[in-house]
Amino acid sequence: MSSSEPRQDGPSRGGTLRLYGPGSMDHVDPASAYYALGHQIIRLFARQLFTYPAVKDLKDWRAITPVPDVAVEVPTTYNTGLTVNHLTYTIRLRPGVLWDTTPPREVTAHDFIRGFKRMCNPVCGAGAIRYFTSTIRGMAEFAAAYAEAVPHPDATPAELAAFQNAHEIEGIRALDDRTLVFELVKPASDFLNILSMPFASAAPVEYDSLVPDGPDFRRQVRSNGPYRLVDYDHGKFLRMERNPFWDKATDGVRNQHVDAVEVTMEHADPVAVGRKIIADEADLSWASPVTEPYDANPTDPGNDLGYALNPYVVFNTASPNNGGALARPEVRRALAHAMDKMAILDIYDKLAAGTVMRPARSAIPPGNDGYVPFDLYPTPGDRGDPDECRRLLAEAGYPDGLTLTILHRDVDANPDVAKSLARDLERAGITVDFLPLGHSHYYAYLQDPAHAEAGSWDLSAPSWTPDWFGDNGRSFLQPMFQTNRNRGTSNYGCYSNPEVDRLIEEALATTDHERAYRAWHEIDVQVMRDAAIVPILEHAPTIPHLKGKRVRNAIPMPTIDRWFDLSNLWLEEAP
Repeated sequence: MSSSEPRQDGPSRGGTLRLYGPGSMDHVDPASAYYALGHQIIRLFARQLFTYPAVKDLKDWRAITPVPDVAVEVPTTYNTGLTVNHLTYTIRLRPGVLWDTTPPREVTAHDFIRGFKRMCNPVCGAGAIRYFTSTIRGMAEFAAAYAEAVPHPDATPAELAAFQNAHEIEGIRALDDRTLVFELVKPASDFLNILSMPFASAAPVEYDSLVPDGPDFRRQVRSNGPYRLVDYDHGKFLRMERNPFWDKATDGVRNQHVDAVEVTMEHADPVAVGRKIIADEADLSWASPVTEPYDANPTDPGNDLGYALNPYVVFNTASPNNGGALARPEVRRALAHAMDKMAILDIYDKLAAGTVMRPARSAIPPGNDGYVPFDLYPTPGDRGDPDECRRLLAEAGYPDGLTLTILHRDVDANPDVAKSLARDLERAGITVDFLPLGHSHYYAYLQDPAHAEAGSWDLSAPSWTPDWFGDNGRSFLQPMFQTNRNRGTSNYGCYSNPEVDRLIEEALATTDHERAYRAWHEIDVQVMRDAAIVPILEHAPTIPHLKGKRVRNAIPMPTIDRWFDLSNLWLEEAP
């Protein structure tokens, strides 16, 4: 509680929490949602075996390790939940966790198995599916068989359910309704982090009759959390209300303080969003990073958790444009020299009111496993070197430059970032076109390889926050760079290098932390040699977002990209 907040004995109950800003969730379906805005909302209606608590004091990553959610306890060798070879986890489910069905029904081990199967669906699958397929025995084979049996992205619910119900993932089984067993391919010290991903949510049998994340799904989302979705108009409005079947006694991390949560989604810049909050017409920002003015302090404990890349430039290596030029590393290396990182830092610094940011030089930023400082594409003062870009393009066979399309979001700093990148490239003799997209469609567009393969875009500037902190080398490299052209991929540019794939598997097989750290760094160097991306800025993992005067106990959660845990705050009306 800040010094401006009145002291009180405990949380207030009631009221509607109002969020306002541009954008939307990328997906409502937990099986495919992979964006911080969506994770804020999914935390309210979908539960996992393990999850993260809201922690105010972020001294280091150990403060935000997974805790039991639907699981009764963390499996260890002492409670017989973990075998001595660390390959088999037995997880018991707590009783009394209910779906908001008619009548309410208990969440079972079979619901979790259904959730894991749904990640592999061809319509809208999990963006970090490799976390699971490289770790759980038989899940890669299940995903491959699913893709072969149902190869089209417009599959019907009946086709999807028929495959899922007739096939099993060898390494996941239910001993009974309340006991799950996972068998791993190899020991994974980050397995509980993987199980804490929203992808790993339980899924009720009702989802068998719905297309993943389709319009009907969004109208019929089931909840086992403290709130349930009652109204959703994609990119416009969202309302959640209390789930009457949720019982605090079964949930150690969430609360149900407010009556409802409403999100109004409008095309608004940070200034307009801030005005709404200051005028008490909204309580929190939605998507737009409206921050409280403060003196940035790089030594804040929260900044030791692990920096994000925000933004980075990703190249579409599948683009047929320019004769497939972006498939060639030497062309991407040339372009990496063109970009003025300080110009983009200036844009973000004005927007974020002093948040700790600095030029980035590697795919793994500081504070994350595998980070070792290096810079393969230095330019004077990080201001770019258009002459070097021209020279290298000519060496690669493009003396007359290229024509490239920049895909960008049409809100916040993103148009200015796109214009800045365009100026950099144009100085190097490159013609640039723009493809603006609304916030609500941007990531879904990037996650569909069909757009990349069609050459609809050539480069873009998304952001990436680690999915967890500590022992997290894979949380950048595996989803961003391991070969994955499935719909829902987070390898937006369809980058593929068999050597990188091999090195990732070797790193995952390493149980020694120091050796793994060195392995992740080696992969980082290889990815940067290939210039799969151009890291632009390193962004601190915590941001002091602007809050309305009614808001209390708003705790930023680095695991949801610094946004607040909506399940633990409350509203206090002015006296």
